[in-house]
Amino acid sequence: MDYVRLGRTEAMVSVAGLGCGGHSRLGMSYGAASEEASRIVAKAIDLGVNFLDTARSYGTEEAVGLGIRGHDRSKLFISTKSWAGTDLSNRNPDPLPVADFVANLETSLRTLGTDYVDLWHVHGVSPQQLDHVYNELLPEMQRQRDLGKIRFIGITEAFREDLHHETLRQALPTGEFDVAMVGFNLINAGARKTVFPLALKQDVGTLIMFAVRRALNSAENAAEAVAQLIELGEVDPALVDPADPLGFLAENPEIKSQVEAAYRFCRYEPGAHVVLTGTGKEAHLEENVASILAPPLPSETSDRLARIFGQATSISGE
Repeated sequence: MDYVRLGRTEAMVSVAGLGCGGHSRLGMSYGAASEEASRIVAKAIDLGVNFLDTARSYGTEEAVGLGIRGHDRSKLFISTKSWAGTDLSNRNPDPLPVADFVANLETSLRTLGTDYVDLWHVHGVSPQQLDHVYNELLPEMQRQRDLGKIRFIGITEAFREDLHHETLRQALPTGEFDVAMVGFNLINAGARKTVFPLALKQDVGTLIMFAVRRALNSAENAAEAVAQLIELGEVDPALVDPADPLGFLAENPEIKSQVEAAYRFCRYEPGAHVVLTGTGKEAHLEENVASILAPPLPSETSDRLARIFGQATSISGE
């Protein structure tokens, strides 16, 4: 495993982080019980992963708590989250009262079986929620940090709706957040121009989500996504084979698959620290971690991807 300094937290964390949400939720989305899902957590730790990302809304905190049993807690970096709104949404919800926000943290600590979390995020924040975050929730996060229940303060964007990163563009310059979770992938690399420069300036740690989602997990889904980008005028059809727009990746023997290329694309982006990967299968986890640990993409491949997708910012890859 490779490890990287997570911005000003100074923590050394694995470049591959276990994402315990997403479509799989450690397999729990497909019927796995917490005990079964916990084996994915334990396997990740065996592979050298020390960054574990969960959230109250994922329903996987119990599995993480079970998976970390018997391991040295001080060597793990556990991240969890609470929404800023009462209806678990970022679409102009009623603001979550501070007492409920704190109750979410207390529930997370009990469920995880730990007396502190390394990173507590305000989760999926929309631009409309930022005033509530700044005025009500952030002071409470700082208080919980002073109490020793959290070590660092984070914020995650709602990438599906906030494709141009408006929340993070507003939040990072305040200097109040130690870590940010950002959507970034090879068909929407807009964070390269908008988020990573701010993160580097503020020395904010970054967690990469959406590195591989539906649009990048097969040739068929990539063709569907690129057709949408062509229709939106963000990809020049002359630059791709519409039936297999990423097929050129297979022409390079150094690249094992489209999925591997997608992870490698994110891993070496300046300003990117932890690439999150999620699954409910141990073998799949091993494959994904190996992809994240593979070398940078060949320069000619990176250049070609930039030519094709350099203006694409209108879809998340979901």
